[in-house]
Amino acid sequence: MGRRNTILIIGGGTAGWLTAAYLAKALGPSIRITLLESPEIGIIGVGEGTFPTIRETLRFLGIDEGVFVRGAAATFKQGVRFTDWLEPAGAGRHASYFHPFEPPFCTEDTSLVPYWLLRDDAARPAFAEAVTIQNRVAEARRGPKQPGEGDFAGPLNYAYHFDAVRLSQVLADRARQLGVDHGTGRVTDVVLTAAGRIDHVETEHGALTADLFIDCTGFRAELIGRALGSPFRSVAPYLFADRAISCKVPYERPDAPIESYTIATAHEAGWIWDIGLASARGVGCVYSSRYMDDDRASAILAAHVGAGVGDLALRNLSFSAGYREQPWIGNCVAVGLAGGFLEPLESTGVVMIEAAVGMIAELFPHQGPIDLPARRFNALMAARYAAIVNFLKLHYCLSRRPEPFWRDNADPSSIPPALQELLEQWQFRPPSRFDFQLDVESFAFFNYQYILYGMGFRTDLSGGENDFPDVAAAQRLFERVKSYGERAILELPSHRALVEQFARSASSDR
Repeated sequence: MGRRNTILIIGGGTAGWLTAAYLAKALGPSIRITLLESPEIGIIGVGEGTFPTIRETLRFLGIDEGVFVRGAAATFKQGVRFTDWLEPAGAGRHASYFHPFEPPFCTEDTSLVPYWLLRDDAARPAFAEAVTIQNRVAEARRGPKQPGEGDFAGPLNYAYHFDAVRLSQVLADRARQLGVDHGTGRVTDVVLTAAGRIDHVETEHGALTADLFIDCTGFRAELIGRALGSPFRSVAPYLFADRAISCKVPYERPDAPIESYTIATAHEAGWIWDIGLASARGVGCVYSSRYMDDDRASAILAAHVGAGVGDLALRNLSFSAGYREQPWIGNCVAVGLAGGFLEPLESTGVVMIEAAVGMIAELFPHQGPIDLPARRFNALMAARYAAIVNFLKLHYCLSRRPEPFWRDNADPSSIPPALQELLEQWQFRPPSRFDFQLDVESFAFFNYQYILYGMGFRTDLSGGENDFPDVAAAQRLFERVKSYGERAILELPSHRALVEQFARSASSDR
């Protein structure tokens, strides 16, 4: 076959426009890319958060960080603070732990992790507080960088919170600059060939064809699911959440501090996300309909934000946790929610879009059959979803909360076998990079350490003290982490000041 030259993306939103901009940048002008979106379908925008990989993606697309922060109403995210996940709140007490983006501090000779594990439980600080300065910086509501530092760079690792609708507009503007054609219309039919490939899609304005169709139609999965029948692999036996109710909550005053992390607060049948944008908080109640009805979830959300249900503009979302077993079939590949969704925890939705579009660009066959990469793509995406299921389940299965939702999450029958095997090993050693395959992982071994030890998991190194003789060196490192953190609090700007400085800089450049 000749050179491939047409790609048709069905659906807009973050998935569609990120795919369009990325492929236009990666594949160049020899590939004609068209995006068709329906004006009748809104953007779901679950989570409104990202993982640090988004910085390199935005850099690759050539989007200025200040333009992004202003255009997407973005703020800086340095991790997630988990509250009440181990045990319910009691007598005004809320137990919490922090999952930062920075790895634990170490030198070529000394890792702090085993030395923290060997310290007395009652005397040692929380794991994240002991091994990284980011815990102190984030808790002090400081930004992860100075305004004058380069785009997407800084002393601390970070991602963003954003307004999903405005992010799509930023990505759409960049995609058009890169030559992507944009059309609006509703797909009325998907016509297949005798071989089961897509021949063309019918729209209200006529037929459209392409060499490669990319399904970004969200949960509807109009191409990969409805037309091509790719099987959906449910992970509901492991991840129970299937509902979310969200709202926006304005700040009480315009100069209110902005948290520099996602707050994830557990409740009786799920959890609540609370993120800080520039002008409002995005808040959502995630829950399982098997353990809680919608009215109870709405009441829990209202109690969290301190308002009556009638005072909130609520948005309801239902989803099935799982993914397509074959996201690439013939001349069609699914990206975003059409390919799968697990739940809002840890902001993996955008990460999976990045992973999928990066592979499409890298594996794209400029010569030969368009589906040459399909088997490899499908295997890698399935493995990546399975790995994320393990990581998300880790947040739930170690809880000591008494409610049925949490007790069922701790039941060994609800824990994936691969995670069970690792948990058995981690009783006697901390998670290692050798536990994971880099090409299919979204989270590193130290991300697992933060969750494990934040949730009170015990790794028993007793009897192995002689294997870790550098006690004095480790103690100096612990003290250095503490002093560095205290100095960073003094030197870094407040999170709100950093966001406002970026917004002003982007505005003055126009």
